[in-house]
Amino acid sequence: AWLVVGVYLADRRLVPQANARRALALLGAGTVIMAALFPGTALHPSASPWMPMHLALGIASYGLFGAAVTHAWVMMNAERDMRRGVQGDSALPLLTLERLTYRFASAGFVLLSATLLAGLLFGEQLYGTGKVWRWDHKTAFSVLSWAVFAVLLLGRARFGWRGRHAVRFLYFGAILLLLAYVGSRFVIEVILGRSL
Repeated sequence: AWLVVGVYLADRRLVPQANARRALALLGAGTVIMAALFPGTALHPSASPWMPMHLALGIASYGLFGAAVTHAWVMMNAERDMRRGVQGDSALPLLTLERLTYRFASAGFVLLSATLLAGLLFGEQLYGTGKVWRWDHKTAFSVLSWAVFAVLLLGRARFGWRGRHAVRFLYFGAILLLLAYVGSRFVIEVILGRSL
């Protein structure tokens, strides 16, 4: 929630128009309540001091790509309504939604890159001696999603990709990123009943 607010504040012209403030406040309150109800477990004492940074970068990139996907969905609905000649629910103009979508995606890409770089640079400290880079489900899906987002942002900057074509790339990259940690962990721990 705080990352979304930060991106909104980066473009102050959007803040008066954005009706998302109430929803973001509720999301933030819900997050605080969930953290109080489900505090999780502390990291193992032998865990690397770099692990919290690595986790924070990864979670932040998840959040920003989630915001990008949400804005892309709203943008596609607004475009569909506009083509049908129907008054849409979006309070923001279509081009503003598009600009926000790609700002979230760009910021998420930067944080995902930092997450992967931290995993590469501090792999031995994160995963143990002799393991500079650990190839597992999480790493493979993270690298694949990074590549999809890189192609999307390059295609937008170089070739002006817009609309459905670009949104499909965004959705596909987000699905790969979701599979990287949440999806693979869900399958391994919940469905297969094994621990990582």
